[in-house]
Parts: sequence; structure tokens; C-alpha cells
Amino acid sequence: MSTGTWAERRREDRAAAAELARRDADAATERALHVEAVRAEIAERRRTERAARDEAARAALVEQTRRARAERRKRAAARRAAVGVWAARHRVDLLIYPLAVASAVMAVPAMASYGVAVYGSWTGAVLPVLSELGMWAFALAVQSRRRTHPGAPLWALQAGVWAFAAVAAGLNIAHGLDAGVSTGLVMGVVSVAGVIAHQLVTAGARPARRARTERAAERKLRAARRAALRAAVAEIDTDGDARLVHTPGVYRVRRDRLGRAHLAPHTTPGLPVDDDGGDLAAEVSAWLAEQTPRLSSLPVPSADDPAGGTGNQHDPADIGTEDDRPDGHGVATLDRPAGGRDGEHGRRRPRRKTTRPRARSMAELRAELAAAVAAGEVDPTSAESIRTALRCAPARARALRDEHRTNQS
Repeated sequence: MSTGTWAERRREDRAAAAELARRDADAATERALHVEAVRAEIAERRRTERAARDEAARAALVEQTRRARAERRKRAAARRAAVGVWAARHRVDLLIYPLAVASAVMAVPAMASYGVAVYGSWTGAVLPVLSELGMWAFALAVQSRRRTHPGAPLWALQAGVWAFAAVAAGLNIAHGLDAGVSTGLVMGVVSVAGVIAHQLVTAGARPARRARTERAAERKLRAARRAALRAAVAEIDTDGDARLVHTPGVYRVRRDRLGRAHLAPHTTPGLPVDDDGGDLAAEVSAWLAEQTPRLSSLPVPSADDPAGGTGNQHDPADIGTEDDRPDGHGVATLDRPAGGRDGEHGRRRPRRKTTRPRARSMAELRAELAAAVAAGEVDPTSAESIRTALRCAPARARALRDEHRTNQS
């Protein structure tokens, strides 16, 4: 290889190395610039996020402060409204109680000094408790009772108010008489002025008077209850416990010669009547209803028979009277002979007595009901079904129904 060629190749190598170094430097510079840019972007993003968080925190704090301030204003407005409502409701109290306070401010120290002077020791200082606080205790009790128990009697409490007011006035007058009559009168009036105003305005209001018809109805109810209590009887069970038993029904309140109320049974048109005492009559009616098919067997004269007593006319003695007909029924009639007497000698035929149907006992009705239920002929939960099937009184049908329900339960 020649020297020129080697030198040229060497220059080319150096040039290539220099170019490669330059490119490496440019790449390193570019990477450094990119890294710096990324770092700057990250730092900017962090600053932006931090600023956003700070702004959100400041906004939340401002909103919280605003809400707290609005809540405080709302509570203050509610308190002012409540105070306004209370003041409007107790407007009279706000006018009266200052009078009571003024009366107490003047009377209590005077009574305390008077008690010390009378008793000669400090124990007399509690005299205002008896003279002043006593009447106020009763006055406030009247007010409380009227609010909690409207319509309750208050005469005893009001009597206590005026009794202790008289005591307070008397003690203050006695105290003031040491300085003169006018002083005693002034001290006595000042002592009771507050409680008098309180009773006249605050506790003196009476409830609205009820209508006259309501009072009359209440008096009549009280009289009926007293009369029912006097008419009640005692029922003693096997354990010896007693209870009062009343007879239900519709009654009119009447008064005897001594003015005592008593109950008289009364029937009012339009009100249902529960007749539990007609059991026998209902039994008889049911028995008669059973005999209705037999009426077809009664001897009824033909319309073609002559009225003169000939032909197919039957002798009256053969037909008999109404009691001789089956079951005491029958509507067949026959003209009597001219003599007006039955029989050959003009004597009336003796009437044969019929036997009245016997009222069945509850035990018999229970047995019949059990048989009918077993046969599926009656609904034991229906009083009407029991009455129709057994032909008994409605009251007994209801009693049998109730017994069946009790046994089933």
C-alpha cells in the first residue's frame, strides 16, 4: 500500500470518527434537552395540580364558611321567631308578672324585717315564705291545673289562694299600722296586688260553657248509671268472686216519690226489640207449624149439602168443638139446629182438653242439634239455620250457636 493511500484513508477515518462524535454529541444534547423539557412539563403539571387543589380547598372553605354562616342566620331567625311566638302567646304574662315582681320586691323585705322584729331572731326572716310565697304557690297551682286538666274543679286551690292572700294582707297591715293606718293599708294592698292581678287575668279565664243540651244529656246519663247500679244484682261464681249483672234493654229513667231515679222498661218505635222471654211462645208456634199438613184430614161439609139438616150433613156432635179438632186447629163450620143446643137434651157436649206442647229444655235441644249436625241437616254456625231445623226460639238458637262456637274454639 502506498503512503498517500494510507494517509488518505487515515484522514477519512479521522473525519468519520469526528462526524460520529459530533452526532453522538448532538444526540446527547438532544436527549438532555428532551429530559429537561419533560422535567419542566412534569413540574408545570405538578404546579398546576397543586394550584387547582389549593383553589378547590379555598372554594370548599369559602362554601363551608358560607353554609355555616347561613345556618347560624337560620338558627338565629328560628330563635327570634320562637321568641316572637312565645311573646305573642304570653303577652298577658309579660304584662302581669312585672306587677308580681314589683309587689314581691316591696313586700318580701318588709315581711322579713317584720318577722325578725316579731320573733327577735333570724328565724323570723322566713316569714315571707308563709305570707307571700304561700299565696303564689296556690296561684301557680291554679294556673297549672287549668292548663293540664281543663274542666277540673279548682275551688279548693282558689280557696287556698284567697286564704293565704288574706294572711299576707293581714300581716302587712299589722306591720304598717306601727307607722299609721294609711301605711298599713298601702302595705296590705301592695302585698296582694300582684296575686290579684294574676288571678283576674292569667288564671281567671274559664273554659267555654257547654251547650244546655249537652249538660242535660250528661245529667240524664249519670242518673241512668246510678239507677242501673241500684238495680244490678250480684253474680257469685264457684270461687267466691262476685260481679254485677245488669239486664240489658231499653229503659226510661223515672223517679220515685223520694226523687230517686229508677229504670222502667220502655219500647221505642224504630228500635229493635230482643225478646228473649218468648221461648215458650216460639216453641208453640213451631209445634203448630209442624201440624199444618194435618189440616187436610179435617171433615169439611160439601157445598151441595142442604142447610135443613138432611142429606150428607154431619151431626154437630160428630164434628165436635174447636178443641176437638186435631191439634186444636180447623176451620170447618156447620149450622147448628134451631134449638141452639147440641145433643138430644139441649146440653153442651163437654170439651175435650188438648195437651199443650211441652217446651224443650236446652239439654234436649243440644241433643237434637248434635243429631242434626251429624246428619248434615243444619249449619251450626248460623242461628237461623238452627232455629229453622229445630223449630226453636231465636234466643235459644243463638245460645246453641254460641255454645257450638265456644266448643269449637
